[in-house]
Amino acid sequence: MKEKVIGILFSENHLKTVEKLFLKNAKKKGIRLVMINTSKDIDERTLEKKICDIELFYNTSAEDFAVEYVKTLESFGKRVIDSSRAYYTAEDKWLFFLICKKNGILTPETRLLCENIIIARNELKKFNQWPVILKRVCGTMGEFVERADSLAEAEEIIKKFWKKGSERAPIIAQEFIESPSYRITAIDGKVVQTAIKNGHGWKSTGVYGNHFEKFDTNWKLRRLVKKITRVTGIKVCGIDFLKNGDKWYALEVNAEPAFDFFEEEREKLICETLDYLATQTGIKSKEENEIQKFIKGKVA
Repeated sequence: MKEKVIGILFSENHLKTVEKLFLKNAKKKGIRLVMINTSKDIDERTLEKKICDIELFYNTSAEDFAVEYVKTLESFGKRVIDSSRAYYTAEDKWLFFLICKKNGILTPETRLLCENIIIARNELKKFNQWPVILKRVCGTMGEFVERADSLAEAEEIIKKFWKKGSERAPIIAQEFIESPSYRITAIDGKVVQTAIKNGHGWKSTGVYGNHFEKFDTNWKLRRLVKKITRVTGIKVCGIDFLKNGDKWYALEVNAEPAFDFFEEEREKLICETLDYLATQTGIKSKEENEIQKFIKGKVA
């Protein structure tokens, strides 16, 4: 039987708990891992030689720079889980909203605001959702996410977002749904962990969640998770939901999810990820084929 070899992208100064657990459990499963540190200086030729016998890679790093390694590997004809396309779906909150609306997935009502403050103010008046959540389309761990209770407060927040950045990054206005954040970690559409993220105040996502407990899923929610993973194309992901009554609202999806909500389950999730990756060695998905065609077209 051909040896299964998988490349692991990570971005740390040295191997930490997650990387060590990947190596430990891969050895038990007869999988050889090649560790690639995206925080090190590796030129393209050296990288290409290092990964010549590896077909499949898994990106554990949520750092923005890691996606450039993903693109580089894809340009070499390699498959990466999750692909560079998944990065944009996960990071762009406006794009995620559009994908949900197109596919009939319930999500908080959202508007993309104009970069002209006068027009943005008029858009907020028409939106007429108070309180309203204002977010940059890109941001992690609750950064650039604030709640406004009035039009004047919303205008102040928008101007503050613009001052904090080097450019006027796009901002969305989103319906406020009072709810803790319900996180589901899924691998290939299968629910492998649930966690309610409770925090102080209305923010409970990212660093604002300081207390976690599990919750049960029914068949409708599990089917919704499968649908979201299918339409976003993200194989190993964390999905945040809000709940109002018996309705579930998809808030956002995250590639490279953290496995650290419950320390006692971290190793189990890593084992499940390795099991899934092992089934994908030697397989090229339709998306990977499309990426390769696109890259070859650009080169030509």
